[in-house]
Amino acid sequence: MYAPERQQEILRLAGESGRVDVLSLAEQFQVTAETVRRDLKALDRAGLLRRVHGGAIPAGRLGFEPDLAERDVVAADEKDRIAAAALGELPARGNIIIDAGTTTARLAGVVPIDCGLTVVTHALPVAARLCDHPGISLHLVGGRVRHRTRAAVDAWALRAYGELNADVVFLATNGFSPDGGLTTPDLAEAAVKRAVIAAARRVVLLADSGKAGQEHFARFGDLSHVDLLITDTGLSPEDARAIEGLGTEVVRA
Repeated sequence: MYAPERQQEILRLAGESGRVDVLSLAEQFQVTAETVRRDLKALDRAGLLRRVHGGAIPAGRLGFEPDLAERDVVAADEKDRIAAAALGELPARGNIIIDAGTTTARLAGVVPIDCGLTVVTHALPVAARLCDHPGISLHLVGGRVRHRTRAAVDAWALRAYGELNADVVFLATNGFSPDGGLTTPDLAEAAVKRAVIAAARRVVLLADSGKAGQEHFARFGDLSHVDLLITDTGLSPEDARAIEGLGTEVVRA
């Protein structure tokens, strides 16, 4: 059983019984306790479970949909490295936008405790990670919330971003390529992403290499609109050079 399959089964068991414990899961799946703890950590980070001593409990009715959880655990190590590298792009002061996405949510989860920034987001997962941060002034953009991404879209969100001038946006995407540009499956999500690009002076794209070459239904920009792409070492040097030829700096974490 692969890790995403095991984690989905852990979610199911937690939903049925209200709690799961490490030792029972390790025995059931014939894996080590440490493997189970890594699964629980990933699910906790995704907002699906809440870790407690010896196990985990469901995060509640506002937890993400399973398909979002599946995306979050894909390339988990790479996403962690990308989020860590993105910390160096946080300004010392000022305001930023954090887009909806699994990697951008990981960035929100590792913002340093001494960070004092104004953060704007339309993503509930990002807001959940920052709402108790002592140094962050958090602004949550409203709108219709899409179940699949837990992100606000449509007119309210577009209007709010049209009134902002941010220092940096940390952008997410489902696919990127020099020819295909930046793409996502949903038109409403694409419209908000275009709005956040327009609202920021600097655009930092956080995207693992598995999204390179992927093209989806809705195009919301070109790589030339991106100042910096932070990805992982799975992106080939040749692809990195092609992207840099468009004027985008590339960091492979």
